[in-house]
Amino acid sequence: MSRQVHFFDQPERFVAGTVGQPGARAFYLQASSRGRITSVLLEKTQVAALAERIEEVLDEALRRSGGEAPIPAVAPAELLDTAPLDLPLEQEFRVGTMALAWDARDECLVVEAQAYVEEAEDGEEVEVFDDDNGPDLLRVRLSGAMARVFAKRALDLVASGRKPCPFCNLPLDPEGHLCPRANGYRR
Repeated sequence: MSRQVHFFDQPERFVAGTVGQPGARAFYLQASSRGRITSVLLEKTQVAALAERIEEVLDEALRRSGGEAPIPAVAPAELLDTAPLDLPLEQEFRVGTMALAWDARDECLVVEAQAYVEEAEDGEEVEVFDDDNGPDLLRVRLSGAMARVFAKRALDLVASGRKPCPFCNLPLDPEGHLCPRANGYRR
């Protein structure tokens, strides 16, 4: 299969967003630049892990540069993006693995999201991938400020879901839930 790489170098917009109501939301990463939009589907836990790891990578890059890298300590308020996802929302692929790196030479964060690939069953041949052959890929290069803005929005998005049960910390549905700490009684 021929690999499709969606590459954005300093896009106009790179955000995490959702479609649907809390408890039934679909999470997306979306990059857009000059009228081109790429959206990929992923899990809530992947969004949270990506945002947390971006913060860690930026903090480490700032520490290693002795404070010289062009990375703000917090997301600049003037760059915050609260707009909904761009339309049309057409899913390119479902994300399987993600990777992050700080490019010290160009002073930017590189985010890669690769399409999910089913693992081979025992006894089946494992497909070998190279640059031309492999799962589709979204690669985005972001300034330090834009990466901080992405991480803030993503963490806020994850936190805006269903409220946790005060007893078991599992998410509460509007009609309640069967709480394991209450011996199965509805809360």
